[in-house]
Amino acid sequence: MDGAQRLRPSTVSSYRKNIRLYIDPYLGAQPVARLTGPMVDAWMRQLEVSGRADGTGGLSARTVRYVFTILRAALSDAVRQGRLAVDPTDRATPPSPSEARPPEMQAWTAAQLARFLRWADADDPDLAMGWRLLAATGMRRAEALASRWRDVDLDAGRLQVRRSVGTVKDKGAGQRLVEGPTRSGQSRVVDLDGGTVAALRVYRAGRGQVSVDLVRDFALVLSGIDGSHRHPERFSRCFTAQVVRARRALGEDQLPVIRLHDLRHTHATLLLADGVPVKVVSERLGHANATITLTVYQHVHPGTGREAADRFAALLDD
Repeated sequence: MDGAQRLRPSTVSSYRKNIRLYIDPYLGAQPVARLTGPMVDAWMRQLEVSGRADGTGGLSARTVRYVFTILRAALSDAVRQGRLAVDPTDRATPPSPSEARPPEMQAWTAAQLARFLRWADADDPDLAMGWRLLAATGMRRAEALASRWRDVDLDAGRLQVRRSVGTVKDKGAGQRLVEGPTRSGQSRVVDLDGGTVAALRVYRAGRGQVSVDLVRDFALVLSGIDGSHRHPERFSRCFTAQVVRARRALGEDQLPVIRLHDLRHTHATLLLADGVPVKVVSERLGHANATITLTVYQHVHPGTGREAADRFAALLDD
C-alpha cells in the first residue's frame, strides 16, 4: 500500500498478519484484474462462517470489516496507480459499521475508581501506578508504556505524550516491541493532578532504590524490573486479573468489570460529566478533533437537550 511507510510499525504488522491469514489463502491465487464484487462478497461470507485460523468457526463482523478495509486500501492503490481499471470492493457489501461496532464502553464512577486504586496500591504498587497514570491522563495503553522519565515534569505537573509502543512480527523470529509515533502522529502535553504527581514521586523513589538505571531520564516510567518495555497485551491481562482479585476483596457489586482501555473512557466520562469543555478533554485524549470526542461520548450528557430547552425558555421569561 502506498501509505505503508507512513503507518506505525504495529499497524503494518497487523496488516501483514491479516493479509497472511485472511486474504492470501482465499484470494491470493486469483488474478486481481478478474476479481469481482460478488467474489469479494463470497469471500467475506466465507470468513464469517469459517474464517478463524484455528478452524473453530467464523470471524466477527468487526474483524471481517477490518480485513475488507485492508483489501480495499490495496485495490484503491492499484486503481490510482493505473494497474487496475475498477476497484471490485466498490461493488461489494461489507458488514455495516453498526454490525462491526466495537465492544460497548464501560466506565467506573469516581468512587469506584478511587476504591480500586486504593486497593491496587496495597496489592501491587508497581502495577497500580500504571492504572493510576492511565486513569488520570486518558492516555492510550501504548502511549503510557512508551513514556519515559524525561517526558515527565513533576515540578510543573505535566507529561509529554510523544510516542507509543506496539508489537511487530519478524518472519521466523516471533514478536518484538517497537516504538513509533502516537496514533495521531503528534505529541501532546497532559497536565497531571496533584495526587498523581505525589504518587509518581513515591513510585520513582521506590524504583530508584531498586536500580538507579530505572529512574534515569531515558528510562521507561512503566518498565519491567529489568528496564524493558512491558508487553501491551500482558499489561492488559495483569489489569484484568487484578480487577478480578479486587472484586473478590471489595465485593462484586462494588466494582463492575471493565477492560484496561476503559480507564481511558472513565477519564473522559468523569471529566465531561463534571462539565470540563469537550475541547479540553479531546486534547487530553489526543483525538484529532473535538468532533471525535463528541461522537464517542455523546452518551455522557443524555439530558443536555432538555437543559438547553429549559434555558431558552428561561431567557424568554426574563
